[in-house]
Amino acid sequence: MKPIKFVGKSLDNLKWFPVEARQQAGYQLHKVQSGEDPDDWKPMKTVGTGVKEIRIKEGEQYRVIYIAKLEDAVYVLHAFKKKTQKTSQHDIEIAKQALKQIQP
Repeated sequence: MKPIKFVGKSLDNLKWFPVEARQQAGYQLHKVQSGEDPDDWKPMKTVGTGVKEIRIKEGEQYRVIYIAKLEDAVYVLHAFKKKTQKTSQHDIEIAKQALKQIQP
């Protein structure tokens, strides 16, 4: 099972999720660690190749952007509450910057 590594403020952001959303994020990330796909996800090609977004619906919409294709770990790049239909450019940029931090 791959370890999870949180990049930047992704862990702090995840801790601000309501309890139910945080538990759901943890469950879905555990599935990713085990080599499975989360229940509800989509590719985030705008962030980078192999980057995916876990979609959580617990009253409101929450997202966890991660990359699991690297051999050493599952990297959580960003976690946030989704406020509009489309992912904001600000959230995409945060995830892109986090991805740059882990790539050689």
